[in-house]
Amino acid sequence: MQKLLSKTRQAINDFNMIEENDKIAVGLSGGKDSVTLLHILKNYQKFSPVKFELIAITLNPGGVDNSPLHKLCKELDVPFYEIQTDIAKIVFDIRKEKNPCSLCAKLRRGALNGAAKELGCTKVALGHHKDDAVETFAMTIFYEGRVNCFSPKSYMEKFDLTIIRPMVYIDEYMIKRNVKDNNYPIIKNPCPADGHTKRQDMKELIKNLNGTFPNLKDKLFSALNNSEQLFIWDKDKINNV
Repeated sequence: MQKLLSKTRQAINDFNMIEENDKIAVGLSGGKDSVTLLHILKNYQKFSPVKFELIAITLNPGGVDNSPLHKLCKELDVPFYEIQTDIAKIVFDIRKEKNPCSLCAKLRRGALNGAAKELGCTKVALGHHKDDAVETFAMTIFYEGRVNCFSPKSYMEKFDLTIIRPMVYIDEYMIKRNVKDNNYPIIKNPCPADGHTKRQDMKELIKNLNGTFPNLKDKLFSALNNSEQLFIWDKDKINNV
């Protein structure tokens, strides 16, 4: 946990993620990442240079038993809110999406941000980690032909909320190890598409390429952070050279 806290504190400081009197909602899906994030922020709260409030919000897509999360939040003394939704029904039964991830993510973001706003939060904390950032970065290049990735901190004007990702410096293997060592309660992802997505394909591709190109993941992450040396073909600028 100390290493996780150290990397989290670095990210929080680098991107000014947490400010005095923030009320932060952790998007608690019950997976390894969000459960770890909740523990990290609860521990960080003890020595944070600024005071902030912490709550957890879980979106139930329909029919999921989240009683372990109720128990966890009670043990951590974190207020817990479970929001019942029809997301699974909309995505799979009504819309019958063949590629459900995009719509599901959009519906979940809207429901989570809306609930956080109603509960008086100033920020929403999501459990994206270093591997997520690298995979997203690579996916936008491979599938969309653009250089892009989610931001460690972004403002959602529609909801007047700031989204933060305090674990962006943490490798996924560290999270897995921490969950195993501490026997955290994990809710199995009920989505039928889990493990059969473009993201999973990219994860495996990067893992395989890492054997051919040593430290590829770290180099991709460095490129993502290297804004000073970013060079892409800007026709207007090049024409004026």
